[in-house]
Amino acid sequence: MIPWPARYPAHEGLVGPARDQGELWRLVLGLIVAATGYIALLQFYLGFVDTLIPIGEVEAGQSPGAMLGLLFSFGCLSAAVIGVTLVLHGRSLWTLIGAPWLWWRHFRLALFAVAALAVVLAILPPWRPYGTPLVPGLPVGQWLSILPFALLAVFIQTSAEELLFRGYLQQQLAARFASPWVWMLVPSILFALGHYAPAEAGDNALIIAAWSGLFGLLMADITARTGSLGAAMAIHFANNVLAMLVMSIPDNLNGLALFVLPFGMEAPDRLLPLLWVDFVLMIVTWLAVRLAFRR
Repeated sequence: MIPWPARYPAHEGLVGPARDQGELWRLVLGLIVAATGYIALLQFYLGFVDTLIPIGEVEAGQSPGAMLGLLFSFGCLSAAVIGVTLVLHGRSLWTLIGAPWLWWRHFRLALFAVAALAVVLAILPPWRPYGTPLVPGLPVGQWLSILPFALLAVFIQTSAEELLFRGYLQQQLAARFASPWVWMLVPSILFALGHYAPAEAGDNALIIAAWSGLFGLLMADITARTGSLGAAMAIHFANNVLAMLVMSIPDNLNGLALFVLPFGMEAPDRLLPLLWVDFVLMIVTWLAVRLAFRR
């Protein structure tokens, strides 16, 4: 079982500002308004993007332009969450993510810890979990030329999810309920449901959702321990950079990838072992970041 401390002193820095207007009805209304605002902003955004790239291509994300268009669309979600937090709760962006200097320090430290872990794993004895060699994706030159924009796009996408789940939802629930079983589990369950896609993942849909739920739970713990969204944003960013820019799946969302797996989500016998490896790596990453923070 994950060792949850009786108290998370650092979390109070995020939860304290949420208590002034932390009524449960306000949170429910905030989610409704945020969802409505997000849909409205997204429709406006997609109407503009559709003049450049067909919407169907954007949803599949199988070309660089389509993938960038999809990832940048998450800026609409960030705008909706920040707007609701400001208007309905009287809180600024910095109360969601933590003091700027603290957020930046935690982001850098966690990113360094994840990078150090990646280097250690890279120099371990070689092994091939894929059965066959990876399939080349974008040509290296094109990949490098797009990389700055791709990194920014992934940062926008992952930051939006952290603002909603480990920011707004976790903090407003913690302002109302003292138990971590509420403010850690509820956002994590919703995060898992958001990643449940049986049409695309088939028999692997449940385990992918479970992976996402555990990831959300660990990011909730890291956020509560550190008192900012910096570390969770860094881990989420690093994870999605690997999954979207370095090594993706052939089904969809591979338009920015340097390599593509030789099989897709429809191959449970080949993907399932990788998912179990990912479970272990996720726990190791969480422990590595905790070690970096000594918390």
